[in-house]
Amino acid sequence: MRDIELTRFNMIEQQIRPCDVLDSRVLELLKQVRREHFVPSSQRALAFMDVEIPLGHGAKMWFPKEEGRALQEVKVKHHDRALEIGTGSGYFTALLAAMAEHVTTVEIEPALSEFAQENLKPYGYDNITFAVGDGAQGWGNAQYDVIVLTGSTPVLPAAFKQQLAIGGRLFAVVGDAPTMRAQLITRLGDDAYSTNNILETSTAPLRNALQPERFIF
Repeated sequence: MRDIELTRFNMIEQQIRPCDVLDSRVLELLKQVRREHFVPSSQRALAFMDVEIPLGHGAKMWFPKEEGRALQEVKVKHHDRALEIGTGSGYFTALLAAMAEHVTTVEIEPALSEFAQENLKPYGYDNITFAVGDGAQGWGNAQYDVIVLTGSTPVLPAAFKQQLAIGGRLFAVVGDAPTMRAQLITRLGDDAYSTNNILETSTAPLRNALQPERFIF
């Protein structure tokens, strides 16, 4: 147990904190929600490493530093309603649920949604709605205070910006490999948004992500 806690401590101090993740609430939560509980058993040795962990079905867990940075940037408040596109293993779902009033999480692959729900059972969260479907270009008509896309998208669909409540924050990795930008988009008014480029990264795309128009000569 001490070895696991030391490895977790090293992950936070050597990977996550150097990525400018300094919010004490976020750092404490990363200690409490056990990342190793959300990793496929065959990949358990990678739980604290600086890698994307394959989940099957083309999905991967984010780098730990991306998880920490995304959580910090969206500044989740206890009364926030959050939308997550790409449930994956349920780890980031757990982080959101620990901070928000309610989380709606959407996963296109039924087997992954089931995997995530099993992983989350020991935590007893009662503020999560699981949905199976294609949310790569938007999900329903509700508005949210926080939206997080856990897979990248070459083009950010306008639907996600429209689903932000006033003051809402959207975290998305936008662009094509090998260089993508993690962006934080804040809705300032009915038709006013601010966009901040947070960091350069590269992560697995959402299935059916919106593609740019391709010119054919």
